[in-house]
Amino acid sequence: MPGIISISNLTKTYAGGMHALKGVSLDIRPGEIFALLGPNGAGKTTLISIVCGIVRHTSGTVLVDGHDIRRDYRAARAMIGLVPQELAIEAFETVRAAAAFSRGLFGRGPDPAHIERVLRALSLWDRRDDILMTLSGGMKRRVMIAKALAHEPRILFLDEPTAGVDVELRQDMWALVRRLRDQGVTIILTTHYIDEAEEMADRIGVVNHGELIVVDEKKALMKKLGKRQLTLTLQEPLAAVPPELAEWKLALNAGGHELQFTFDAAVEQTGVGPLLRRLEQLGICFRDLNTRESSLEEIFVSLVGRGARA
Repeated sequence: MPGIISISNLTKTYAGGMHALKGVSLDIRPGEIFALLGPNGAGKTTLISIVCGIVRHTSGTVLVDGHDIRRDYRAARAMIGLVPQELAIEAFETVRAAAAFSRGLFGRGPDPAHIERVLRALSLWDRRDDILMTLSGGMKRRVMIAKALAHEPRILFLDEPTAGVDVELRQDMWALVRRLRDQGVTIILTTHYIDEAEEMADRIGVVNHGELIVVDEKKALMKKLGKRQLTLTLQEPLAAVPPELAEWKLALNAGGHELQFTFDAAVEQTGVGPLLRRLEQLGICFRDLNTRESSLEEIFVSLVGRGARA
């Protein structure tokens, strides 16, 4: 299936010589939720800004449903809704007027019923006639989302949409994102809340130093790069890991009461069986054991920390 957004060899070099993007290539599929992760300054916002026509790229191509973002800007931009990090609202407009005006900017005719649906979905309908300057920061963030959805875009960019907002808004927003995805809208989000990406995303891309270092299905990424940890709670504490167990590179935790073994669950020979047999031979007894998989956050930190390529 062709990508609804196709990015090829995209670069961006600013006047001072800073290389914000270095040959990024990426296809985003219709109807998916794609999470773009990376540390501050990695290039996430620059990438989004280029696709949305806010920043001009140095080289490469970007197609939005086949429309080149430079040659056919209007058609490409009309397909996109953007919720930027910064709040950008007219202080003296009402909530409803702000959403309706945003719809008109894209040449869409008035549709009060659609504006009402959007405002209700974001718990803004009861505040529809309030002046924007009187709203809380969380409510202003909701208005930003309403403005982005006013012209019924097929693609929605959410750039750190839940940074600094209340838990209720986060829950409302993700419920809305799921509904939009079910309706065929493609969602691209950047977030510092990796648990959100782990819960919401279909695929994940990691950007570091202007390069896209990995793109994969969320489950495949966690299976391929994740580790498992086996924790054994001992009946009697150990002062140190016995030398006979050196090949397993165990960690001794909880004051000597726990042995922790990290292994790759994807390989055929994990080493767990031989470890348990060796413990029995050494007379080291345990009263409990549990395993857990690496979280997406741990995988992300590992990727960025070692500058991995995939």
